[in-house]
Amino acid sequence: MALERLEIIRREPYREGEPFGASGPYERIDAIAHYAVNPDLPGNDRITDLHLAERCEGKVGFTGDVTLLVPQAEANGALLVNFPNRGNRTVMRTFNAAPVDLMPTDEIDPGDGFLMRHGWTLAFCGWQWDAPKPGPRMGIRAPHVPLNARAPDGTMQLRIQPDEITDAFSLTDHHVGSIGQHSPIPVRDVDDPEARLLVRPSLYGEAEEIPRHLWQFARDEDRMAASDPEWLRLEGGFQPGLIYDLIYTPRDCPVAGAGMLAMRDLAAFLRRDQASPVAGKADHVIGEGLSQCGRLMRTFLGLGLNVAEDGGAAYDGMLIHVAGARRGEFNTRYGQPSVQPTPSFGHLFPFADDPTSDPASGQSSGLLDAQRERGHVPKIIQTDTSAEYWRGDAALAHVAPDGSGDLELPKEVRRYLYASTQHSPGILPLADISPFGSHGSHSFNVTDYRPLHRAALTNLLAWVRDGIDPPPSVYPRLSDGTAITRDEAMAGLSVIPDIALPEETLLPVIRPLDLGPLADRGIGTFPARPCGPPYPRFVPALDRDGNEVGAVRMPDIEIPIATHTGFNVRNPVSGGTGQLLEYLGSTLPFARNAAERARNADPRPAVSERYASRADYLAQIRVAAIRLVSERLLLEEDIELCIELAADRYDALHED
Repeated sequence: MALERLEIIRREPYREGEPFGASGPYERIDAIAHYAVNPDLPGNDRITDLHLAERCEGKVGFTGDVTLLVPQAEANGALLVNFPNRGNRTVMRTFNAAPVDLMPTDEIDPGDGFLMRHGWTLAFCGWQWDAPKPGPRMGIRAPHVPLNARAPDGTMQLRIQPDEITDAFSLTDHHVGSIGQHSPIPVRDVDDPEARLLVRPSLYGEAEEIPRHLWQFARDEDRMAASDPEWLRLEGGFQPGLIYDLIYTPRDCPVAGAGMLAMRDLAAFLRRDQASPVAGKADHVIGEGLSQCGRLMRTFLGLGLNVAEDGGAAYDGMLIHVAGARRGEFNTRYGQPSVQPTPSFGHLFPFADDPTSDPASGQSSGLLDAQRERGHVPKIIQTDTSAEYWRGDAALAHVAPDGSGDLELPKEVRRYLYASTQHSPGILPLADISPFGSHGSHSFNVTDYRPLHRAALTNLLAWVRDGIDPPPSVYPRLSDGTAITRDEAMAGLSVIPDIALPEETLLPVIRPLDLGPLADRGIGTFPARPCGPPYPRFVPALDRDGNEVGAVRMPDIEIPIATHTGFNVRNPVSGGTGQLLEYLGSTLPFARNAAERARNADPRPAVSERYASRADYLAQIRVAAIRLVSERLLLEEDIELCIELAADRYDALHED
């Protein structure tokens, strides 16, 4: 096994032995996994720069963080492996409705205990090389390429878009604000004359180069520059809303792709090695990741890595959430695992699972090609929210790259869109300033789709373990008119009073990119050069209220009290007017009564015109929830949860 040893550093009763139904109490195990991989073996040879790292007895070694939660009584026979998002364990807030805590801690809040009550064995696999240490976040200590082994050196691109005037930024990805804080990627030479700083007014605006004497690799100390290889400082400060790109040569070269070997090898070890702490508990293994980690999983499959060194499968199933059609910088030289909006390796063709033809290059390929060639293609459920469609890429996973028609999904894949949702589940109270510090033009989308996601996981387990096919895929299609252009959607939404719509010319697009002659080896030339027209962009069609169709609708979307969108526009106070906020949607409540509707000239029927009372509204929510249960898109046990969520949002939006 490529995981040679699991060094246990803590073993104790989880939550002091609290029982979770028939599963009983759980045990928590924290460990360090010691990996050693042969760079020349199939699969390993696809990892960028692994062959340049130092070897011991022919193998490259590295370590990674692991946490296990193991039921002590009844188990369901399945291991759920969570890939921590930016080093944070996310599975409890995704499935157990645990509170969202943006300040990482060592605690694992069980929320309502859903996963435990259903007997899941849980593993959390550190994979990200720049997860900050020391601290509670999970990651790997990646192998590095010695300085004298880099050939060629290469460069990297760091993108910054401030929400307020800022004098200096650390050299790490900032697009998720304070919840990022990844380890900096220091410059090799603070006086590097080849380093460049570019600025543009919008995503696709013309870039201007800022003269070198106006910026330094330095932190800000009392309004003065203090030389520092981990900071970037600009005279006069970085201006809100503008987009800055720093191109530079880093000092260090970690093997970013080693994180995907950790994903593979931990799963193989836990399910098959006699020393596994979960031996006898897990005959089936499902990988789960959201956002960054969903894109990681797509990259993993694109490299054909679901075959361990012993030839067996790592994962039987994968639940890939809010990844859209993108991948990421997970296997590149100087890769930034958290970078998302910057056009780079994560934006490259192919987008769909099966082969399609790229109109820009003429290349024909599919995401699952390498995995099909090597074997062990897992069962896959891919889920998205409206936000992934509005950012311009999600439809590319199921629409031909030339926009000519729908694509058939492979037999191993199901795909579901959660209607009228934003990237993360919506929460109350209403707010228009995000934890990232970004400021919206509307209150953020409050739709909480997590009950649908619990059903998706349950269906995936039944597919893997029992051979029961999941419900048919539900996503927008050109053939039935449920996929439309963003212009068509905005025209339909424009009748809503005071709605802030994005400017079409400022909306994100995916374009063919030229990343240089060594791009196929994971070595890029930055900034990437567009080399063709944008790929087509489609979003879900809308009903008369502006809510989405051609998607799985939560009961409070089916029985609405507001219009919910997958986009929100930057508030003018934070600059970048007309641009989208990454990840965030909007909630636009209906008028309470006919008089208020008339005053606002709102064409949407008011709440009092739709429902006789709060009780009538909730009764209709119950009917909608029961219908979802009959379609196996909601669990029967979550009917009451859906009613509770709807009641909370009714009270927040429409009660005095």
